[in-house]
Amino acid sequence: MCVQDGNVASVMCSYNEVNGVPTCADPNLLRNTVRGQWKLDGYIVSDCDSVGVFYNTQHYTTTPEQAAADAIKAGLDLDCGPFLAQHSEDAVKQKLLNEVDINNALVNTLRVQMRLGMFDGESSVQPFGKLGPKDVCTPSNQELALEAERQGIVLLKNRGVSLPLSHRRHRTVAVIGPNSDATVSMIGNYAGVACGYTSPLQGIGNYVKTIHQLGCANVACRDDKLFSAAIDAARQADATVLVMGLDQSIEAEFRDRTGLLLPGRQQELVSKVAKASKGPTVLVLMSGGPIDVSFAKNDPRIGAILWVGYPGQAGGAAIADVLYGTTNPGGKLPMTWYPQDYVSNLAMTDMAMRSSTHRNYPGRTYRFYKGPVVYPFGHGLSYTNFVHTIVNAPLVVTVPLDGHRRSGNATVLGKAIKVNHARCNKLSVGLQVNVKNTGSKDGTHTILVFSIPPAGHWAPSKQLVAFAKVYVLARSEQQVGISIHVCKFLSVVDRSGVRRIPIGLHHIHIGDVKHSVSLEAATLGVIKS
Repeated sequence: MCVQDGNVASVMCSYNEVNGVPTCADPNLLRNTVRGQWKLDGYIVSDCDSVGVFYNTQHYTTTPEQAAADAIKAGLDLDCGPFLAQHSEDAVKQKLLNEVDINNALVNTLRVQMRLGMFDGESSVQPFGKLGPKDVCTPSNQELALEAERQGIVLLKNRGVSLPLSHRRHRTVAVIGPNSDATVSMIGNYAGVACGYTSPLQGIGNYVKTIHQLGCANVACRDDKLFSAAIDAARQADATVLVMGLDQSIEAEFRDRTGLLLPGRQQELVSKVAKASKGPTVLVLMSGGPIDVSFAKNDPRIGAILWVGYPGQAGGAAIADVLYGTTNPGGKLPMTWYPQDYVSNLAMTDMAMRSSTHRNYPGRTYRFYKGPVVYPFGHGLSYTNFVHTIVNAPLVVTVPLDGHRRSGNATVLGKAIKVNHARCNKLSVGLQVNVKNTGSKDGTHTILVFSIPPAGHWAPSKQLVAFAKVYVLARSEQQVGISIHVCKFLSVVDRSGVRRIPIGLHHIHIGDVKHSVSLEAATLGVIKS
């Protein structure tokens, strides 16, 4: 989809091996699939030093020249790192590689440079030739960053009317936690230089008076030396906001987390502060991945929980806007939040996606996992309430078969059709969905459309097949058209890696609303099975 629908200009091969072959040395993957089958119109680049890695660390080849030759002949065009520059010429001299292979790689790289205008003359007279640092931190760019941060915040819990906070009733807020005054950690990993920072403390301080206590010296939170001051702050304030979670010292490239719980004694701090707080307690979590906060989810003294990811340079302003209702949160979780038991009992080297009862294996991702969750994929609350109604949808969709084919195994006992045996074209299921905002606040809502395919031992429990975002004013409604491409999104991949369209009833779920559509095969000519 990225290559064919997104029309990307570059694909990066990774460090790992697939079926014993490093991806940057695999002609079946790079030359035959990415460039040949998917028709990449661009260049293939290595992850940094991955060619050196498969020689030095994985010992895939016995000489560096052979590694260089294998990579280029496999379809690698550009090396992120010095390895090809150091060893390709000797590979040619040793007749492991010829200049035609190198020229092909150069052509793929140079063509993209030409499309970028790098050979059109003096750069300063080109359309983008005068861009510089002054063009980065423009007001419009910084407002865009803030808006992205607002839209990325997910409201996980909101007991009663804990949020939004009130300017009148919550005039003093205790801001507590190791991430309460975070700046650089808010931009996460692989970020540029920020134009400036608004920490959570600063953002909340722009609304009301604050009492600030760290509670923990850092996210590791190894002791309780700062607990008492934090507890006293919660007792004094009209509301308490705990900004907890992770940072790059806990999760980063080359630094894997050891578990899903909050680090150190963070959980203890949260519980003690919530118990002491005289007003509502809000837990704000910064992290890149899921955290098992079952304790907070089930604690009635913790009124609300926000997940903000690593929210960027103006993260504190976005958090404060959500806390005080200037922004109505509309984010959805992009991953399942598992309980700690999940990773405690699961071998990380087991890559199977599907669950298995006889192996006592729970499976991976919302599509196959069968077990308890802290919060499910796609979860996210709002300060208003949205009601879905399916206004129009088909009951039966006929899948035409390609009658010109004579290849075998077109169907499996009539229950599934190979995608490449169907006339896909623009075959789709069209839905008209009414979204009504029954609350008192305007809000943006993301419609998530899931499909449960007909039962089969290789079919997923459900899968996301479409989504749409709609802004709905309070006490009004909007109608949204959704198109589900049958071959792309109602198909499943069987155990052999073959994509098939299951024939029979597919159950479409949008929130609490369900609709069933029957896919039926229409034979055009004879297809041997």
